[in-house]
Amino acid sequence: MVISYQLEVRCHCKERSGEAIYTLGDCFVAGVRTLYSFNYKLILLFISLLMVMLGFSEAGAHDPSAYGGLFRSRDNGATWFPANTGLFLTDALGVAINPIDVNHLLLATSTQLLRSRNGGRDWVQEAPTVLFGGVYAVAFDADGQRAFASTNLGIYVTEDGNQWYKTSVPKGAIPAYAIAPGFGTGRIYVAGPGGLWRSEDRGRSWSEAGKGLPQGPVNGLLIPRMNPGQGVTNSEETVYVIVGGRIWMSPDGMHNWQPRDTGLPVGRVQAFSQDPAEPNRLWAAAADQVFTSEDLGENWRPIGRPLPEAHTSIHGIAAAEGGTVIVLTTHRGLFRSTDGGDNWNLMEGNLPIHLEAGPLVRDPHHPATLYAGYALTPYSELRRTAMEGGSLLSRADPVSLIGGAAFLILLTILGIILVRWLARSRSAVNTTTLSRS
Repeated sequence: MVISYQLEVRCHCKERSGEAIYTLGDCFVAGVRTLYSFNYKLILLFISLLMVMLGFSEAGAHDPSAYGGLFRSRDNGATWFPANTGLFLTDALGVAINPIDVNHLLLATSTQLLRSRNGGRDWVQEAPTVLFGGVYAVAFDADGQRAFASTNLGIYVTEDGNQWYKTSVPKGAIPAYAIAPGFGTGRIYVAGPGGLWRSEDRGRSWSEAGKGLPQGPVNGLLIPRMNPGQGVTNSEETVYVIVGGRIWMSPDGMHNWQPRDTGLPVGRVQAFSQDPAEPNRLWAAAADQVFTSEDLGENWRPIGRPLPEAHTSIHGIAAAEGGTVIVLTTHRGLFRSTDGGDNWNLMEGNLPIHLEAGPLVRDPHHPATLYAGYALTPYSELRRTAMEGGSLLSRADPVSLIGGAAFLILLTILGIILVRWLARSRSAVNTTTLSRS
């Protein structure tokens, strides 16, 4: 609908008694007169912010579907809320929860590493002069004192949460896809594009742990906790990995790797996890279907029905209540089932509904609490960029960069023109008010 500028409306003016007839344009200018009392630079900033917000008008300024980041649920995925309030993040590549203090979090993004000590209410950038660019995997040690982070340049360690140093790690380990502490003191595992590595001295030295595995990237890493009656020593722990779309298991984390995918679609496993209540129960996602094992992966059986859309890439799986509630993070978003996988719902609400969901992490002390990450850029593209040793900006072609710069210049010019027009309108209103007085 087009409204003529000459449409007459009745306005009451506090600066003079009586009632006057003004045009719609006069009323608009009079309505923003308070704004004119501010410095013009503030006006320009206000206009610029307004124009940026208009770019997200379809999603709504408060709608998190316009960006990526970290989200948290405290009820097994029924409701979700942003866990990085106050930050504009394009992605969340990994999240680590301190095993001693669950309010102590590390968040890996494509531009920086963030730390929160109050459950995500506040975040600070971690070691900006040491950790350059994207951070692709993070983990705390089993004692919660040390932390590990991977960039495309190396694996970094902090002993006290303040000082970070780079370790000497094999090239095939970076950028790491997953980092996990072992049961032994100082033991840490790193899964990367070139295989699996293990350190016995908190990252100071590394040895290959994937001898016997097929060649290729290790896309998944799981070290299940044991039943209380199962003794675990510093020399033994069971490690599961995903290589070539198959699940492999080693009883000592280094040798005697054996496939553990009986009953699973061969070569199509994408994600797995351990049940929070039953240590012997594992969950896996393969070929758009959820599977479960009651014997630590010896045998698998399907649960429920496949996802509604075929060829869905599944990045994370979390099951609760014996498998009645299942949450999946996928390239289509976050799916949830409350009937053992018979029906699947694409979760919306506070969650992005058209972005890719990636990491899915469970609170070790509060099993109903889940963290899920989202990204504006597909995770496969972020990983490929890291492998090539660059950033998303470095991959932009010159034409795109010139076009972006030209747009910013045009936006600035339009803001200046609008400010000057408002100033002239103010002067005109003041003159009209004086003449009518």
